[in-house]
Amino acid sequence: EVPLVESGGGLVQPGGSLRLSCVASGFTFGIYDMSWVRQAPGKGPEWVSGINSGGGNTTYADSVKGRFTISRDNAKNTLYLQMISLKPEDTAVYYCVTSRATDNGLQYDYWGQGTQVTVSS
Repeated sequence: EVPLVESGGGLVQPGGSLRLSCVASGFTFGIYDMSWVRQAPGKGPEWVSGINSGGGNTTYADSVKGRFTISRDNAKNTLYLQMISLKPEDTAVYYCVTSRATDNGLQYDYWGQGTQVTVSS
C-alpha cells in the first residue's frame, strides 16, 4: 500500500498536452498542501507547482508559469497537473508530494512512485 500514485505520463511531441493525476490514500488528503516535483536524468529534484489544502491558492515555477495548471479534488483524494505547450526541457519523472512548512523551508514527507513525461519529436 502506497500513499500516492501518479498516472497520466507518456510520450508527447513538443507543443503537445498532457494531464497528470495523483490519487492519495492512507492519510487525510484534504488537510495537506501539495506540490508537483520533477526530476530530469542526471539532475536534482525541481519544484514545479504547489497548491494549498483547500485548492484556492496556487503557485508555479517560472519555467512552467502560463503553461501548467495545478488543481485538486479533495472529495476524490486526487491532485492534477494540466500541462500544455510542452517543451523538451519538461522531460522528467513527475512526482506528487505532500508539502509541510518547517523552520528550514518546505519538507516533502510523502512521495508517489512518479510518472515519466517525455517530450520529443
